[in-house]
Amino acid sequence: MASGPGKEKSVNPVLRISQLDALELNKALEQLVWSQFTSCFHGFKPGLLAHLEPELKAFLWLILWRFTVYSRNATVGQAILNIQYKNNLSQTEKYQPPSKHQKLWYLILTVGGRWLEERCYDLFSNRQVQSFCRMKQYVSFGAGLLKLCGLVNFLIFLQKGTFATLTERILGIRAVFCKPQSLRQVGFEYMNRELLWHGFAEFLIYLLPLLNLQKLKLKLSSWCLPVAGLSDSENMLAAQGKECSLCGEWPSLPHTIGCPHVFCYYCIKSNYLFDMYFTCPQCGSEVQGLQPLKYRIEMAELRA
Repeated sequence: MASGPGKEKSVNPVLRISQLDALELNKALEQLVWSQFTSCFHGFKPGLLAHLEPELKAFLWLILWRFTVYSRNATVGQAILNIQYKNNLSQTEKYQPPSKHQKLWYLILTVGGRWLEERCYDLFSNRQVQSFCRMKQYVSFGAGLLKLCGLVNFLIFLQKGTFATLTERILGIRAVFCKPQSLRQVGFEYMNRELLWHGFAEFLIYLLPLLNLQKLKLKLSSWCLPVAGLSDSENMLAAQGKECSLCGEWPSLPHTIGCPHVFCYYCIKSNYLFDMYFTCPQCGSEVQGLQPLKYRIEMAELRA
């Protein structure tokens, strides 16, 4: 990341939102690394890592620091957003990478600070000795003071946009762009496809309630399964009325609509109330009136 002789890079200020996005990306990466690490121990005894959790986290963050800030002068989130750290204590306006001392102090203040906070909480949580209680109060007061300073630093950052964290302000390192930001070329092809699809979907949502799908289905079934050679006599009606033409079950309270087919009363009644132009799904006949089957014919079918 350091610029060689004759190839010095100028400083490009970073937007506040880019610095905050980099911090959020760093937190997400740390959570992902820790979850992947703990998943390797799911088959072991529960609580195996509980006593060494601060040390294990510190070791993982040490590895991340070695391959990010120490070697590339940027965290993972900053590298994704084309950002890197600059030594703000240097007198020149050209880019100067952080010194090794700044990187080491960055490790101590970030990784070491979090480890010390977690480990001190475990050490003092179960101690009832007066000296330990007093030490716990001092540690709690120091942690609260650091959080207050972090809040003040964040308010100053929102105003000036220089140091996003208290650690950066103490060490004198700030975030700058690696390369000058060029104008973004926005393509509208994807947006056009999305607008076209959303318009088509809204048209379908408006059109579907207007279609009588039940009637269309019955019409198609009557075309695909034509029925010929039917008799209008009651004997033929009884012989062919073993099932409802709508539900396919044995007709309950069988009724006819003027054609040689039989329907359950509730099936034909509900369909006729739903569609005043209902036609028979078998032969396409219109409803001339609901007529119950004669009792003797229904009983003859039951005996059969």
